[in-house]
Amino acid sequence: MINSLCPCNSQLPAQQCCLPIIEGKINALTAEQLMRSRYTAFTLANVNYLMKSHHPKTRPIKEKKDMKRWAQSVQWLGLSIINTEKGCPLDTQGKVTFKAVFIENGKPDQIYETSYFEKLNNQWVYVSGTHI
Repeated sequence: MINSLCPCNSQLPAQQCCLPIIEGKINALTAEQLMRSRYTAFTLANVNYLMKSHHPKTRPIKEKKDMKRWAQSVQWLGLSIINTEKGCPLDTQGKVTFKAVFIENGKPDQIYETSYFEKLNNQWVYVSGTHI
């Protein structure tokens, strides 16, 4: 993946997009960047990053093994950002509506969600999502 395009569909190489965020080298500057990095982490089944980037009050620690198993079991096809509200570097809250398309058990499926983010200790974290 080092020289390939980022799975988040930014059209940037993964090393210039989500990987430095996932690897902890840089922080996501916006809620959308965090959303994209979380999608990429799902494609990599990197549940440690998914937990770290999830707000501690809503973090699903007990689901960690199931999340990893599920993320590895599906074929990720792409991410589309539908809308963003706030979530800029100077904001403290933001919303990102997205579609993540995948194949599970041979059948196409998608996650269509509005995700809610907030800054915690000056870092964006995922709080919760509402499926559409």
